[in-house]
Amino acid sequence: MCFKAGKHKHVPMENQSWDGFPWKEMPCLRLENYMGAKPEHFPEVVVKLSYNTRAVFVMFQVKDRYVRALAGKDQDEVYKDSCVEFFFTPGPDLSKGYFNLEMNCGGTMLFHFQRQPREKRIHSLPSIVDPEIKAPVVWIVGYEIPFSLLKKYCRVSMPGPQTHWRVNFYKCGDKTSHPHWLTWSPIDLPAPDFHHPQSFGRLEFQ
Repeated sequence: MCFKAGKHKHVPMENQSWDGFPWKEMPCLRLENYMGAKPEHFPEVVVKLSYNTRAVFVMFQVKDRYVRALAGKDQDEVYKDSCVEFFFTPGPDLSKGYFNLEMNCGGTMLFHFQRQPREKRIHSLPSIVDPEIKAPVVWIVGYEIPFSLLKKYCRVSMPGPQTHWRVNFYKCGDKTSHPHWLTWSPIDLPAPDFHHPQSFGRLEFQ
């Protein structure tokens, strides 16, 4: 699978919104695949990604139900909550390893293989969501990933024409009342497991 990312015109992250500048006109991709049995609850998840010379920017919108968030601090087990995830290699070579950035609906982040950023993120729900929101709700999270941070851990293929990364996007809720494991690029495994870089799709930069 392949997705094309456009250039990001600078707006402070705290002033950005899904329907506002610069995201409104950007293409989005949908998470339409799943792992395990087809879930009874299938959230509608769309994501946009863009870049500039300093960072990559990611924004998810989720039309959801049965939403919870109990992880209280960064690096907690956010995947047990209502959570979206971005796995990526900052270049085409899967053998160099990959990063996984996971954020629950309340903006709590888990970022492995590098130090997690402490700012430059947005979220539309409170940090803790308990009890679970059973009614339909739309939530949004977004963040930026500075290239200077990635370069501390591996070589980075800087975005631009004819450059691509390997990526996948996920939505999960392991410990919600209606667990599910959604993916953008399909993963053909008998049980849910997002840590499968061989199944990453292709992200091309315009």
